[in-house]
Amino acid sequence: MSTAALPPTEENLITSYERMAHTYERPAADRVLRSLDITLSGVALVVLSPVIGLTALAVRVGGRPVLYRGQRVGRAGRVFTMYKFRTLRPDAEQRLGPFLGEQLTQLTAGEVSRLGRVLRATKLDELPQLWNVVRGDMSIVGPRPIRPTFFAELCEEIPQYWQRLVVPPGLTGLAQLRLTREMTWAEKLAHDMEYIADRSVGLYVRAIVATVVKIAADALRSTSRTLTGD
Repeated sequence: MSTAALPPTEENLITSYERMAHTYERPAADRVLRSLDITLSGVALVVLSPVIGLTALAVRVGGRPVLYRGQRVGRAGRVFTMYKFRTLRPDAEQRLGPFLGEQLTQLTAGEVSRLGRVLRATKLDELPQLWNVVRGDMSIVGPRPIRPTFFAELCEEIPQYWQRLVVPPGLTGLAQLRLTREMTWAEKLAHDMEYIADRSVGLYVRAIVATVVKIAADALRSTSRTLTGD
């Protein structure tokens, strides 16, 4: 499906999705996964509220707005505002806006603040997205959300990319666990499609457990490098 004639507006994204998936019926597992999303994200917001408050205070003390707000494409092509704690220097989004993939990764590394490096290493910058999960914009597990402009471009390059819109985007997912940002979008899509096709409570729980283990391991490595001066 070509999107060349369509500017990346919410209306056009939704219309294109409906044209692609008008006969699609959501499985019963989706209702169970949504219940788990609400329960787990709600509990996490309560339990982690002291951490969220301290993190927000630390970002604010650094003289920056606390939250980053970015437009992302959600399930069925609906555009929503995704929240993160700010980790970049002032006006970094304007400088990084035109870039994607490996080039974006390289340029972003030079824009991350000192506090931002800590937040990214521990994934604390992602905590505000728990509110997106409660609202129904996102799931805890699913494909990572993409900016509308780049989503439309990727659909031109990879027509199957529209199929990511069958499920809500996620805080974590198989592609994030298995690949790096330098991998091709087609490779990432293959792992996203595996989750979409096989999604179940078991796969959902396994992805969450693997994410917790990965975050803990990454945080330990980051702490070790800091202590040794590497």
